Formats: sequence, structure tokens, C-alpha cells
Amino acid sequence: MELFGRRAETAVLDRLLDRAADRAGSGLVLWGEPGIGKTALLEYAVEAASDATVLRCRGTRMEAGLAFAALHELLWPVLDRLETLAVPQAAALRGALGMSRDPANRFLIGAAVLSLLSGLARERPVLVVVDDAQWVDEASAHCLGFVARRVATEPVAVLLTGHEDPASGPWEGLPTLEISGLADEDARRLVSAVVPGADATLVDRIVQAAGGNPLALHELPALDHETDGEATLSPSGNAVSVGPRLRRAFRARFEALKPSTRALLLLAAAQGRGDRHVVHRAGAGWGIDTATWDAALRSGLLRASGARLEFRHPLIPAAVYDGSPFSERQAAHRALAEALPRDATMERAWHLAAAADGPDEDVATLLQHAAEECLRRSAGSMAARTLCRAAELSPEPGDAARRLAAAARAAWHAGQADTARQVLEEAERLGGVQPVVRLSGGLRGILEFAYGMPERAHHYLAGDMAVVTEARRAVELGTVAVRAAWTAGRSDLQQESLHRLRAVDTDGDATVSGLMPALRNWWSCYDLSGEFPPPSPDLASDAVGRLGTVAWELLPPVPLAQVWGVEARLLDVLRVQAAQLRRRHELTALALVLAQIAVLDTAAGRWGAAEVAAAEGLRLAEEVGAAHLATQSRSCLGILAAARGDHRAVDEHTRGILRVSVPRGVRALTASAYWLRGRAALFDGRPQEALSDLLCLVESGHEASHATFALLAAVDTVEAAVQVGDGDVAESQVAMVQGWAQRSGATWARAAGHRLRALVQGGSAAEVSFRAALDVAGAGAQPFEYARTRLLYGEWLRRARRRADARTQLVAAAETFDRLDAGPLRGRALRELALTDRRGADPSTAAGLTVQELRVAQLAADRLTNREIAAQLLISPRTVGHHLANVYPKLGITSRAELARIDFDGDLRLS
Repeated sequence: MELFGRRAETAVLDRLLDRAADRAGSGLVLWGEPGIGKTALLEYAVEAASDATVLRCRGTRMEAGLAFAALHELLWPVLDRLETLAVPQAAALRGALGMSRDPANRFLIGAAVLSLLSGLARERPVLVVVDDAQWVDEASAHCLGFVARRVATEPVAVLLTGHEDPASGPWEGLPTLEISGLADEDARRLVSAVVPGADATLVDRIVQAAGGNPLALHELPALDHETDGEATLSPSGNAVSVGPRLRRAFRARFEALKPSTRALLLLAAAQGRGDRHVVHRAGAGWGIDTATWDAALRSGLLRASGARLEFRHPLIPAAVYDGSPFSERQAAHRALAEALPRDATMERAWHLAAAADGPDEDVATLLQHAAEECLRRSAGSMAARTLCRAAELSPEPGDAARRLAAAARAAWHAGQADTARQVLEEAERLGGVQPVVRLSGGLRGILEFAYGMPERAHHYLAGDMAVVTEARRAVELGTVAVRAAWTAGRSDLQQESLHRLRAVDTDGDATVSGLMPALRNWWSCYDLSGEFPPPSPDLASDAVGRLGTVAWELLPPVPLAQVWGVEARLLDVLRVQAAQLRRRHELTALALVLAQIAVLDTAAGRWGAAEVAAAEGLRLAEEVGAAHLATQSRSCLGILAAARGDHRAVDEHTRGILRVSVPRGVRALTASAYWLRGRAALFDGRPQEALSDLLCLVESGHEASHATFALLAAVDTVEAAVQVGDGDVAESQVAMVQGWAQRSGATWARAAGHRLRALVQGGSAAEVSFRAALDVAGAGAQPFEYARTRLLYGEWLRRARRRADARTQLVAAAETFDRLDAGPLRGRALRELALTDRRGADPSTAAGLTVQELRVAQLAADRLTNREIAAQLLISPRTVGHHLANVYPKLGITSRAELARIDFDGDLRLS
């Protein structure tokens, strides 16, 4: 195949194929305008990969609404290989391809396709070719995108073409190559090859009109001949868009054919899947015979290969279909629907829908069945579109509203919140608010909670509890209503919703009824009346264990579970929920659950796993446009960044959180941002700055005021207050934690209460409290906080001149911080360890500074005040002054200005 002017592009393809042959597979998206030569480059790659297994498919407009249609075409030649897959993968893939009624799990389907390609690649390299990817159905696109991003160690190359830059969507993250027009000289060579002997004037006119588009360079000479040269240029003499001109050229060829041949081409264009047998059956009643088939294939517009039909270029079926009268298109779709087998529900439904010119309940019902099939195959977005079309064809407004409500739920589960909102509003317009609340299961409140303002969400949810018909759904909505109030930091609304939740009659549902005591008690954190007793560990643990069998809406937010100390089994439940949500492809809820998993993994010291879960949750939330949920993952990533001393990441995440949370009144998230910012300052040795942020959590009316987060952050608030000498703040915070420990019995609160009491006590009582904090049963389950207790205790022991005991605690703390990569606190522990060295003086320092004098001098050189140095080193400002008085004569200087010029990395001389 000779390609004019494509040397750079073919070199890219050659490298891609060579790397794939060396087990360094990759995907590549070729993109550019129609006719620019993308398909020709695909054909070049297929020819170049002569020793590879080639699997290919093409997206079509007709199949864009059929779940896994492209995947079916792609894998058809190797379906016998399904037997080589693991049983769950084979079952999922058979379900997706319509070969069984097994439930389709999108993640399992993607893994199955990847395994299938990997197995084929063990025999010879594999080239996957997807043309016109912009028309590939969404389910196939997500699957192929999943595969293309995971073939880096396989001899597999995935080539796709599309019209637009794939910066987002299913091909996001794949390498791209924009295909642009040919240079004028290459364009002239192509025209000369197409029209041998053409005069220079004609060639120049065609080149100017085509704008470097190879398809236009092929077709415009014929159009120019047909119109005596009047069609290639605009009246101004400039080139114009080639798309309309090419359609006109193809349409002119189509119009020149006999009526029976035109009818056959229209059937093929309307069928869209290239199934020759279906087109043949549909055309049998139209008098289409063998001669007509021969004429169609000779026209140069249509090609046949076995049972497959293919138009020479995607613009051809568009020109044929769009240029035909509606009555002819209508007849074609009806003939095709009649020709399909009875079990082809989705295809028949869409053909009949395309033929409908007014309300038709039979077709609407068939579309509804097709949507149910889409949902079974985890194709929620297609189900939503199908149900919307069913609503358009519904004669009765009530039926239309019912189908739109179902479409909104399908769109919500597919992560398309904007679509869900719009469809729900239309359903309410047709059927009224209250009926649609019942039909959608109170979706408006769930959408508002996930994407909008928590107080408004609470208003919807609290009211809609009484509208939905099922007690379980009422409990789910009530629980989210309480959660919305908690998120907004509105204790009054939380109490109101808690009373509504308590009033729901769940006697008919044993599962939910058994959970009600724990649900009510979990949310009683602001109850001062004693009406709602705190959850006992046994009751809470049992209830949490059963949450894996019910909806995600019943799960408590992790910070609430943490303050009650009942998170022990919650992580297992969340992982079960995540697996279920992955299977159902409910991306919005999955993003929420992943963020909560990340929080628990962080507390348990599994920081690597936490980072992975939070990053995935953030990606999913951003994909579905759930900025509110994205901030929850950002909060966890920010906590990790604070502990690691990554100031830039802390700033990025806190800004990202506050940009979303403050305008929407999401106080829980705003509080988390202030907390992680304060914690980062504390770990960095800036206690005054830390205290300023942390005290906002208890300041009534502040945008970050939130009782739950204030309680969790108290461990940092007290430490910062002690370092700056604010005893009143420290005492009030210690009392709050100890009061909560007495009320809840939570392990973390009892350990924190002892630790914080040690910080504000003096003498031997402090040691008793430190030992009590370390001895609380289960305290070690949170290794970072346990190591912080060891660090503080070690610092206290070192100041008490019990150096050997101090080393025991400090070494253990440093080891934990090192394992977690908590750099700032690891550095602090190691500096304290250096101070336990009995030699006292630093032998490497000719000036004879002690270790403590050196630390004071370095901090003073960094322009910290005596008070700031004292707070960081846990000594008094007077002691700092004493050390500096010793430092100056030893270094031969007289001021801080000179101290700033000392070379602390070298020989301690003035620079």
C-alpha cells in the first residue's frame, strides 16, 4: 500500500508494533477529521503486522446504543478461546456478549478480555484495531480502554481511530497521534495517481479545495467532472469544509443507481452492523435479487466479505441514510426489525423506535425490556438512553414519567449525574414531584447529597422518607438525611432526622429491623438527653457485620465510626460494598466507599493501600463529576501528605477541598481541610500556625466548626497548645477527649485521653499517664498514633535525663515513622535520639557545640524567634536564650545576623 506523505506516521506505527513484539505493548489513538487517512494507516499497520493475530471492529452509529456490540464483533473470531478463561471471567464475558444470561460485571469483563488477549499473545503478537471509535458503544469503549491501559508487559498493540482529541472519556491516558492534512506536494502526487494525466490547473484546483484531506483528494475529481468544475471551490475561491462536499459526491453516486440498488444500500446503512444475512432477509420482500446485490457491490460504495458488509467509508452510509426521505428510512427499519430473530430484543426495539413517527406503547414497552437487558449487562448509560426514548414514545404522561424516573436512576448508577438531574426534572414536569419521588426512590435527595448542598439534601431526604413506599428505602433515605445534617455540621437537623428515622416501621423487614438500634445510636453523637444510648462495641460490631448485605446508604461515615471506636469490622464491610458496587458499575457510590476505605487504611498504618484507594476514588469522582466526593479522597491524600511533610501536596489538596466545600456549606469537609492543614503545620514545627487552624473546628459559627472532627483533631490541638504555652485551650481539649472516652469507651479516645493528660501534667503523674496510654488494649492497632505517644514519652524521658529509657521509646517510634515514610516525625525522633548521646558534645564540631546548642543555632539561623524555637524543641524561651549565649562566643560571632551566615553544612565558619 502506497501512502503519500505519511512517512512520520508510519514510523510511529512501526515502532509501536516493534515494541509490542518485544512484550512492551501499548495503545495508540489516531485522531483527525473524517477522510484524513486514519483508516489507511490502520490498514498499513495490519499489513505490517503480518505475523500477528489481528482482531478488528468498527464503530457505527446504529450500534452505538447496543451494549458490547463492538466487543462482540472484535472477539467473534476467537470466541472458542472463552473455554481457556477462568470460570468467573468466561461467565461474565458470555453474559456481556449475549451468549448467556449470566450477570455482567464490567471489571470482570475487562479482566476477561485482557486474559483472552494475553493467552492469544503467548502464541504470536496480537494487534487490536478499532476504527471509528467515536461510534463504539460505551460499554465496549470502557472495556477496550481498560485493556489498552494494561498491556504494557504483553505483546499486544491496540490501535484506535476517532474524530476528536481523546483527552477525556474511555481513551483518556492513552498515547495519541493527530493525523493532519497532506502537504501540497504530497496532495498533488495523490491527485495525479488518482487521475493520471490530469492537467495542472485541475490538480491545483482540487488540492486547494481538499485542504490536504486524502479522501477529498480521491473524490473531488469525480465531483468536479460531474459539475463541470463548479463544485470544488466556494464563490470566494477559498477551500471550504470537505465533509458536505464529500457527502454530496457520495449522494450523487447513490442517486445514479437503480431504485432496487438504492433500496439495498439504504437497508445496509440503516442496519449498521454489517450483517449480510439480516440485510438479505430484509431485502427479500423488496424484490432485491442477486443482480441487485451485484450492482451494489460494483458501485464502489459497498464491499462484502463472507457474511459481513462494509461501506468503503463511514461518510457513505451517513450520506445514504441522511439523504433518504423519512418514509423510506422508516420502511427500512421496519423491514430490518422483521428480519431479526425474536431474541434480538435490543436491536429490534431500536429499529422500531427509529421507524416510529409518534407515540407507540408497544414499541415503548419493547424499549423498556431492552433497557432491562442493558441493566443486566451493566450498561447503565445505555439503559438510560433507551428508557428516555421509551418515554418519548409513551402515549400516557404517567408512563413517560415512570420510564424517565427509571432512566434517571440508571444514569445515576452509571455516574452521569447531570443526565440524571435533567431526566428527573423532566419526569417531575410530566408526573409531578411526589409521584416521581416514589418512582425514583427519592433520587433527588441522593443526587443533592452527592453533588449539591447538604442542607438542601437534608430537606429533600427528610421529606421524601414519608413518600417512598418501602420501609427499607425510607430507612436508607433517613440515614442519608441524618448524614447530610452531620455533613453540614447541623446538630439540630441531625436530631430532627434521627427522630424521623426512629419512627419508621421496619417490622416487615427483619434485616433492616435488626440494624435499627445501631443506626439510631451511631447517630446520637450530639444527643445530650440520653434518649439515644451510645452503641456498645458488641452491638455495633454485630450490626456492622450485617451492613455488608444492605445498601451503601446505611453505612455510617468513617469519622463517625472512628469516634465511636466501632470501625474494627467496618473495613471488611466497606470492601464487600466496594466489590458489589464494582459489579453493578455504580461509580458514584464506589468513589464514596473507596474514600472511606482509604481513611481506615490510613489509621491502620496501611498507607500504601490507603493511597491507592484514595487515588482511585478521586479519579472516579472526577470522572463522574462528583466534586463533593472527590474532596473526601483529597482529604485522605492530604492527611498522608501532612505526615510525610509534602507541603505542596497539602496545599493542593486543602485548596481543592475548600474550593468545593465552603460554597456548598459542607462543614465536615471544610473541617477536614483545616485539620490536615493544622496537622501539617504541627509536624513541621509551626505550633502557633497549627493552633490557629485547629481552633477553628471548635469555634461556633465558623465555616470549619464540626464537633466530630474537633474531637478527632484534639490530639493535635492539645500538642500545639502545650507547645505555645496555652494551658487553657489544652485543658479544655483534654477534658473533651476524656469525657468522650468515658461516654463511648472507644479505644482511641481512652489512649488519647491518657496521652494528652500526660502533656499537661508534670512530675511522675505524666509518666503514669504516658504508660497508661501505651497500655490501653488495642491502642497499637493505630501504629502512627501509637508511635506519636512513644515519641512524646521519649522526649519527656530525655528531659528527665533517663536517657536509656528514652532511647527505647524513641527507637521504636523512629522505626514506625520510617516504615510509614513519615519524614517530619522520623526526623524529630532521630534528633531526640541524638540528644540521648551521653557524650553531650558533637565531636565533628571544632567549635565544641553540644547537640542541643547546634539545633538551637540552626533554628535561630532560620529566623525563628526564641519562643518558636522553644515550642519546637519543647524547652523554655529562657533556655533558648541560655543556649544562644553559649553559641555566640563558641562561633566567634555577636548577632543573629552573623549566625544566619554560618556554614552549618561545612566547618561552621562565616561564609
